[in-house]
Amino acid sequence: MNWLILSIYGALRVNRTWPLLLIAAVLAGCGRDNVKVYRLSNDDSSPAAPPPNTTATAPDQTDNNATQPQLQWTLPAGWTEVAPGEMSIASFKVSGQNGVAADVTVVPLPGLAGGDTANVNRWRGQVGLPEATADDLQKFAEAVQVGDQPATLYDIAGSDNAKRILGVIQQRNGTTWFFKMMGDAAPVEQLKPQFTAFLKSLTFTAAAQPAGLPPGHPAIGGADQNAPMMPAGPADAGKPALTAPAGWQEVPAAPFLLAEYSIAGANGAKAEVNVAELSGNGGGVLANVNRWRGQIGLAPVDETSLAKLTTTLDVAGGQATLVDMTGNDMSGQSLRLIAAMVPLGDQTWFYKLMGDDKVVAGQKDAFTRFVQTARYSNAP
Repeated sequence: MNWLILSIYGALRVNRTWPLLLIAAVLAGCGRDNVKVYRLSNDDSSPAAPPPNTTATAPDQTDNNATQPQLQWTLPAGWTEVAPGEMSIASFKVSGQNGVAADVTVVPLPGLAGGDTANVNRWRGQVGLPEATADDLQKFAEAVQVGDQPATLYDIAGSDNAKRILGVIQQRNGTTWFFKMMGDAAPVEQLKPQFTAFLKSLTFTAAAQPAGLPPGHPAIGGADQNAPMMPAGPADAGKPALTAPAGWQEVPAAPFLLAEYSIAGANGAKAEVNVAELSGNGGGVLANVNRWRGQIGLAPVDETSLAKLTTTLDVAGGQATLVDMTGNDMSGQSLRLIAAMVPLGDQTWFYKLMGDDKVVAGQKDAFTRFVQTARYSNAP
């Protein structure tokens, strides 16, 4: 069970929830598009969407979720908003001549979320197609625009041409966004222009920064590349005291993560660091290494091969198991992943650095110092 929880932010194969809080009114009137603003929240509650032509009161912006981003869109004619599912933060039904023609979902997940190849193959499986290689995916990948940034659309027709999926993947500020339209093949093909127009209408707005950050806390949303390494201050309940290296941009931690950072490199390259904790051994070293290998397109290994991949690292209170692996994303670009597992008492702490090969290589020493300088309340 612990291993499954960790997989939530490693790939899209396990459900997770980023519910919505509605913060703007529905614009009513015949012939007018609906424009809505949503704030992504880590709250455990999922209020249902209000009925059409009603106004919802904006929540208090001083709550704990006030730093989450906002998402705004223009709703095409014939689209009806419905309550989001466990994975989605927004869901729609699209009407056709014979009732519902297609379903549309919006899902954000932290980090690289398993990579394009794994997620496209998951969609292919939903319409009865076999898995494809990264090279094969390039043949039906299309460039589209989501908001003000480029994204990739995969047009996937089922094996019997009965069902069709339009799946879009975009990396944005440490989050992978998934937009999917699925339904009968013919109406989905006809609705494709509406779907791409919806994507282009999206606006991602950063929420206001909270006032009164603790002394020495790095600014959220920006990092001074020349700033000295600063301690994060007293640990929150269950969270170690962490020292973030210069150039690491702290971002709001996703559910099941204790801390998350984004690292920018040259020419748009980037890497991400996350910290998590689980009881016991968190599934064990082999299971976690193989899970990480799958995230960068590598095959699983057995216990014998595992011993050749791991080293030890001295940390506060004991030793960590360190693994350093290089794979590829769907475009063939090199991806590198360095991870450390720190067992302390009846808990295991997980640290992962993953992203562009060159960025990760340049941050390896900083990452190992980050792991070594963490201080735990339950350390011997």
